[in-house]
Amino acid sequence: MTDYFLIGKIVSSIGRNGTIKIISYSDFKDSFFQLNEIYLDFFGDKKSLKFESIKEGKNCFFVKFKNFDSDLESEILIGKSIFVNEDDFVKLSKDHSFINDIIGSNVFCNNVKIGVVKNVLNFPANDVYVISDLDNNERMIPAVPDFVEKFDVDKKILILKKVDEYYEDDDED
Repeated sequence: MTDYFLIGKIVSSIGRNGTIKIISYSDFKDSFFQLNEIYLDFFGDKKSLKFESIKEGKNCFFVKFKNFDSDLESEILIGKSIFVNEDDFVKLSKDHSFINDIIGSNVFCNNVKIGVVKNVLNFPANDVYVISDLDNNERMIPAVPDFVEKFDVDKKILILKKVDEYYEDDDED
């Protein structure tokens, strides 16, 4: 069974020659240029489409698929999510993870479970993990080596370095 990974969405038709506009969900924009085909979901089945041409726009791509030669033909594609198969999915180095791998991970500090990663926020300096602690309070921890000891993607476990001082409530006396 092939695994498929979501990488973007078709948002509109551009012009009359069948070109469509894609919004990418990937941080690896260059990977679009290495793809020969993508997959769209039609009623639960993945259908392969091949690129005829691709151009990068501002925060988007303009793609012409083979055999879609008019705006009327490409109209059926609008709103469809774009997937790649497992072989074409971006491979990360050992010390990097995808956000969807991190979200839902159990968080431990000092060998004690302190919560679950609910979200990952992207900021210019670094990412920040939003952790829902055992009392359902949200805590934010920078995703940097000073705070993160280890992430086990297979077990979905994030281990933080001793950060007790960062869990103090500013309102407490």
